Amino acid sequence: MAKFDKEYLKLCKKILEEGEEVENRTGTNTIKIPSYHFEFNLEEEFPFLTTKQLFYRQAILEMLWIYQVQSNDVRWLQDRNVHIWDEWEIDEDGKWRATQMLPDGKGHLVKTNVEKDFGKEWAHTIGTAYGWIVKEYKQMDKLIDTLKNNPTDRRAIISLWQNAHLDTAVLPSCVWSSEWDVTNGHLNAWVHQRSCDVPLGLPFNITQYSVLLYMLAQVCNLKPGTLNWSIKDAHIYVNQIEGIKEQIKRGEELEDLPAPQLWLNPEIKDFYDFDNSKELKDVKVLNYRHHGKISFPISQ
Repeated sequence: MAKFDKEYLKLCKKILEEGEEVENRTGTNTIKIPSYHFEFNLEEEFPFLTTKQLFYRQAILEMLWIYQVQSNDVRWLQDRNVHIWDEWEIDEDGKWRATQMLPDGKGHLVKTNVEKDFGKEWAHTIGTAYGWIVKEYKQMDKLIDTLKNNPTDRRAIISLWQNAHLDTAVLPSCVWSSEWDVTNGHLNAWVHQRSCDVPLGLPFNITQYSVLLYMLAQVCNLKPGTLNWSIKDAHIYVNQIEGIKEQIKRGEELEDLPAPQLWLNPEIKDFYDFDNSKELKDVKVLNYRHHGKISFPISQ
């Protein structure tokens, strides 16, 4: 079994066995633990789940939408048949609508119809979040320049959590910061996640940042190193429990499958040149075998 599967299922078991059930803004309770940490050596294994099917094309395109295209326009994703952000898209009239559980001022969460007016100029976007932040502060340009020209710098940091722009974001970043360093010719990253939907979000997120690290290593003439991943509030929604139990069962009873390999077009020397079309021509996941799809509901 791939190392990522082993570590991932270990986390899932820990949440189910030790976690606390809590309310949250979505109206669907979660089972949570306060924190968790992973470390992966990307030179040894590309972390990619085999105990369920992972739709890597969507994951990688979302990552490129944030860090390469630096966009907040959901239509860019929809044009590529990626619908991850549809639930958070601001409507044509500039308003975002949802039903959420919000504090009533008396220590309780109550179901509330939310309607937030961002203005028509923000229609079809997610507001001032993710790719918009990257572009506003030129974060990728600065990071790549640092990795190429000042690789011992200890300030190679991307932060998507910018207080001045939180109120105008539909959903503030869950994976909110990454720290980068070069050691012995290897590119390493430490990623921080403030809130982690373990069944749906985490497999996507770790794959995304692994691909990003591989891409940056290639264009900066480095080797892929370690990926450390720290989580606050690692949770499983109660309507995801049966799916996670099935995935754990697969890990215990079915054939062990090896991790696949990541292929990047070796001709690409500039991060912004990686193909971001629907076909994702410059990225392939080779020899990917898995135990099939498991559907998990989204909680908004």
